[in-house]
Amino acid sequence: MSHTAPRESFGPLGLITKMRSKSKIYLSSPHMGGREQSFVNQAFETNWVAPLGANVDGFESDISKYVGVAAAAALSSGTAAIHLALIILGVKPGDEVLVSTFTFSGSVNPILYVGAAPVMVESEPATWNIDPQALKEAIEDRKKLTGKVPGVLILVHLYGMPARLDEILEICREYGIFVIEDAAEALGSRYKGKKSGSFGDLGIFSFNGNKIITTSGGGALVSDNAAWIESAKFLAAQARDPGLHYQHSRVGFNYRMSNLLAGVGRGQMRVLDNRVAKRREINQFYRELMPKDCVCFLTEPGEDYFSNHWLTALRIKPESGVTNEDLRLHLHKENIEARPVWKPMHLQPIFEKYPYYGNRWSEKLFEEGLCLPSGSNMTEENYHRIRETIYSFFHSFG
Repeated sequence: MSHTAPRESFGPLGLITKMRSKSKIYLSSPHMGGREQSFVNQAFETNWVAPLGANVDGFESDISKYVGVAAAAALSSGTAAIHLALIILGVKPGDEVLVSTFTFSGSVNPILYVGAAPVMVESEPATWNIDPQALKEAIEDRKKLTGKVPGVLILVHLYGMPARLDEILEICREYGIFVIEDAAEALGSRYKGKKSGSFGDLGIFSFNGNKIITTSGGGALVSDNAAWIESAKFLAAQARDPGLHYQHSRVGFNYRMSNLLAGVGRGQMRVLDNRVAKRREINQFYRELMPKDCVCFLTEPGEDYFSNHWLTALRIKPESGVTNEDLRLHLHKENIEARPVWKPMHLQPIFEKYPYYGNRWSEKLFEEGLCLPSGSNMTEENYHRIRETIYSFFHSFG
């Protein structure tokens, strides 16, 4: 009597069949808290579905109070927030802007929007963020080559991990450099008890669908300089001059957040601390699950650091005998999403011609790094599937 193996065990079609039988575990999917609908309904009930309104005002107030800054502007994206920040700080065509090389392109693209040139600075092993030593090297070398110091640094807190803020801010004060704090991934993170986004001259957040809270799409610009935030709101609403008729004396942008999406944001702010707690729980789950001789996690360097662990990121040690891609593909077969870490900007075709400073540590991170499913809506069943899949992976490699 012959026994036929299940079709799902054979070929690409079989793999697709198997994957469809299991719901997908996403890397970081939106997670509603229950209050969002009431704020959105309020906008419909008052017919205030125009770009601005009570939800925008309320959301901006919620953000500024949570972060501990004077003012906030709700915008269409974190990238738009960086763009406006560069304009407000007076960056002009031909200028240079310092920025982390180990980041998402949204941190760097706005530099090109204003006609400036990025100067990529390497990250360091403890936080995976800008290396203070490489930063100082870049500043001194640009001063020697161009006769002036770059006027702005875009400082990124990668995957929710705060950068080495004391050292970096001291360097920037020494050279008179403005800091745009890119906390797109770090809402709810803290350094020495102070919230990420409140350290720079201007701070930015992202509320994209995969972030720790979401407005579907959106972002925010924050600062203790309320006049700068008012300027950002003016520029983001097409730079319309005061008056009854439409008059424009400056180039403006359509960057304001809608009142409907801001309603989602107001509901999300009510559960933000819970979302941070859940992501930290997930990070601990992976730490207890993974064999320590095979992986190395992005870890808080000390008690001064508090990461929201937006995504749990790790390196697969070369001596383990497996690779990050081996693990990613194994998870993929079980319909579990994992993703490589960011490809450094100095390796990107669009940015590779610009200056770069550092020891190429981010290239090693790119070769060995992986981000694991970290969504705050992870269930016990999800935990179980991930646990069994990772056990089977490392068992298969001995």
